[in-house]
Amino acid sequence: MTNPSGPAPGRPSLTPPPFPSALAQPPHASAAAIPATVVTDAVVPVPARKGRSAPIWAIGILAFVTVGLVGYFLTFLGAGASLLGMVLALVPLALVLVAVRLVDRWEPEPRGLVVFAVAWGAVAAVGIALAVDLGITTFFGPADTPLREALQSVVQAPIVEEVGKGLGLLLLFATARRAFDGPVDGIVYGALIGAGFAFTENIQYFAVSFLEGGAETVTATFFVRGILSPFAHVMFTCLIGFALGLAARRGASFGAALGPWLLGLAGAIGLHALWNGSAVFGDFFALYVVLQVPLFVVFVLGVLMLRREEARLTRTRLGEYAAAGWFTPQEVEMLATSPGRRAGMAWARTLRGDRTTVMREFIADATRLAAARQRAITGRDPHAAHDEQELLVKTAAARAALFAP
Repeated sequence: MTNPSGPAPGRPSLTPPPFPSALAQPPHASAAAIPATVVTDAVVPVPARKGRSAPIWAIGILAFVTVGLVGYFLTFLGAGASLLGMVLALVPLALVLVAVRLVDRWEPEPRGLVVFAVAWGAVAAVGIALAVDLGITTFFGPADTPLREALQSVVQAPIVEEVGKGLGLLLLFATARRAFDGPVDGIVYGALIGAGFAFTENIQYFAVSFLEGGAETVTATFFVRGILSPFAHVMFTCLIGFALGLAARRGASFGAALGPWLLGLAGAIGLHALWNGSAVFGDFFALYVVLQVPLFVVFVLGVLMLRREEARLTRTRLGEYAAAGWFTPQEVEMLATSPGRRAGMAWARTLRGDRTTVMREFIADATRLAAARQRAITGRDPHAAHDEQELLVKTAAARAALFAP
């Protein structure tokens, strides 16, 4: 590039050209032309985050409390014991997350809400429990008698911990209603919060066991908490999530949902107190076999029944789209049932380029479409019709991609 006010081209000049800055780079050649984009009939939309994400202020609080918890563990337990406890606590956490993934496989909740739910249990609920325990200890002294220890385990812990976890579910219900459709969603969020709480609590239990009794004691503690009862906190908090999920399905406002929330909270506190009481007042292993195992079986059967009801509702709603020509009856069966979904994924693997990712998105978006229509026809979400149009475009694009040559 030559300076128009400088000497003739080709002759050197000591005067620098008038570039905008010392770091500016002059062009040396003409760039290739940018080809025009291919215009399609429909643009795949990006879903709006409003109503599907946690509030920023809550995330900021979690970050602040996390710093305090890390300082607490490092100060009172030490880095080595805390690290060992965290590694061991990852095992039951992974078991729970795998189970939640199986329940929520075909209509996964927004990833940000999943992370927030786990973080709320692991950070906020634990912070609330520690703060209350510190306050009680400050005013009344440590629990140094058998009666005080029993009250702390059977009364204080169930009430404070379940309230702390339940507040996270109430916050999700209030701020992420478009991703809180019914009982299955409530159970998923409750399980994630409970798993997060158990993760942090297990770090403390495993670390203290190691410091007090070494490898033998921490192994026994890991067997009881990590192998026998990884789903204990999950079951407690799922009762609250189930109650809020029913309220969401019926279109309850935040105020109207407080009643179901309190009812679910009472059930969670009762189960938690029963669990802790079996360790304090009775033979834990005997009560575990005759009481806790049957409760867990009932819990699993209840989740399976809820999933079946969700599948029925999905089939019904998608059938209405099939009547309007958006899907075939065979596609509805494939999209709404577990055997159909497995068959659809197997078929997608046989397509050129292995289109299982497209099929998975097709199934997930169709399931969300059914949920959006359910919200629309019940009138509990003013944005449901907009979601419906977005998801119709996405499912049409996914179907076209599946059948593309």
